[in-house]
Formats: sequence, structure tokens, C-alpha cells
Amino acid sequence: MAKLKTGKHTHAKKAARQSKKHQKANLLVKKKLKLLVKQVEKAVAEKNGQEASRLFLIATKQLQKAARKKVIHGKKSARKISALAKKINTLQKK
Repeated sequence: MAKLKTGKHTHAKKAARQSKKHQKANLLVKKKLKLLVKQVEKAVAEKNGQEASRLFLIATKQLQKAARKKVIHGKKSARKISALAKKINTLQKK
């Protein structure tokens, strides 16, 4: 195993590498969240209550997980969940 190089700025270089890696992972999570929210909204628009409810549970779980891992802000997660719940409730009242 090679000896680790120690010197000036090595920690900064490692931090930059880690930052890029985290950025890519976070971007994938955000894209997935956007897709899930759009799927729920599409199901609501099509007045498909069962499908919307099923997708809502999945989206809620993923939004909360992303907030817990600090990918998105916690209040943003709560706002999205609340908005989706409101749409689903209006659908089920009709």
C-alpha cells in the first residue's frame, strides 16, 4: 500500500473530491423526488385516487428521508408533503 502524501492542502483536495461525490448523489436524489412529486400530481389530475394515495406514501417517505439526510431543507419537505396531501384530500372529497 502506498504511503499517503501529507502536506499543504491535502485535506482541501480531499474535501473537494468528497464534495463532488456528494453533489452527484444529492442531484440523483433531487431528480427522484421531482419525478415522484410529478407522478402524484399526474395521478391527481387523472382523478385516480388509489394510485395517487399509493404514490403519495412513497413520495412522503422519500421526501422525509431526503430532509433527514440534509439533501433538502426540512421545511421544504414539509411544504411539499402538505401541498400533495391537500391535493389528494380534495380528490377524495369529490
